[in-house]
Amino acid sequence: MHITARVDYALRAMVELAAGEPGLVKGERIATAQAIPLKLLENILLDLKHGGLVRSQRGFEGGYGLAKPADDITLADVIRVVEGPLANVRGVRPESVGYKGLSEPLRDVWIAVRASLRTVLESVTIADIVSGALPAPIRRLLAKPEAWLPH
Repeated sequence: MHITARVDYALRAMVELAAGEPGLVKGERIATAQAIPLKLLENILLDLKHGGLVRSQRGFEGGYGLAKPADDITLADVIRVVEGPLANVRGVRPESVGYKGLSEPLRDVWIAVRASLRTVLESVTIADIVSGALPAPIRRLLAKPEAWLPH
């Protein structure tokens, strides 16, 4: 899976917003704390707002906050708002990909890859990241030495 800079920045911004709850956090503060270019961050925050994950308020007391509790926002939710579906093949959902002949089973592999991504990304919330306490199934995956191999 390729994690884009937009997804990385969006997740890091959501963590900053969760840590700032229940108050609002200025975009400049998030940008500085996470070394994210402010203009790009503002565009990402706008996407997150349109996706129903972030709220904003203008003015001196303004800033950004989470639109719902951090334990109700999964990493998958953020990724879907910023980048779209978790897995696709050449821009098409895996179940819509058609192969012929010996390559037919590849579609099922891509669907399984998506299911695996969902298993992880839908089980971890922004609150889990802020607390540093990942769910037990994730910790079990991380405990396997092969999880840390670079290939």
